[in-house]
Amino acid sequence: MTMNLFNQFLSPTFLGLPLIAIALMAPCLLYPSPAPWWQSNRWTTLQNWFIGSFIKQILSPINTKGHSWALLLATLMVFLITLNTLGLLPYTFTPTTQLSLNMAFAVPLWLAIVIMGFRNSPTHALGHLLPEGTPTPLVPILIIIESISLLIRPLALGVRLTANLTAGHLLIQLVSSAAFSLLLSQTTAASLAVSLLLLLTILEIAVAMIQAYVFVLLLSLYLQENV
Repeated sequence: MTMNLFNQFLSPTFLGLPLIAIALMAPCLLYPSPAPWWQSNRWTTLQNWFIGSFIKQILSPINTKGHSWALLLATLMVFLITLNTLGLLPYTFTPTTQLSLNMAFAVPLWLAIVIMGFRNSPTHALGHLLPEGTPTPLVPILIIIESISLLIRPLALGVRLTANLTAGHLLIQLVSSAAFSLLLSQTTAASLAVSLLLLLTILEIAVAMIQAYVFVLLLSLYLQENV
């Protein structure tokens, strides 16, 4: 039973080829590209409004040097939201439940932000490793602690996204299995399980969007410290 629960997180294959590449390309096919004429449809207008509002909120506390990251952060936000929500459809695969994929997003972006901080202002970047007014005997210990805290940031990003999505999918799988088992024997309990399943699905849609937002928000906070 345990193996059946976690089989949903395995990458599906067709003729021996993993289909994760198709799952990663799917978001690019769902969103409309800008039209060559001035007047656009409502879907494009709504999409532009959402992206503009998101960029304004994320980049408002960051100075102008960090605004060059606007396109990258907005693209990552839309990409993660689409992957997370598409994974809730039946017979689909959620790539963001794989820790390797989330770490592939987190580590390069975190490393680029840290390198940019050390290149632009090395004194300010090193100042984060030692709070002002620290007693002299505690200086080596605090430097080690702050260095470890800096190094585990990408791991925290990837694990947070993976754990939240994996837990939600497991809950949906357990409740749906219980509802299916009770459907013929106990109709009342099955109805309660179906109601709980609907509530969990709505909750998971919200979690899929919130976790994508939190992932990008934490990256913007790291960017704010290093710009």
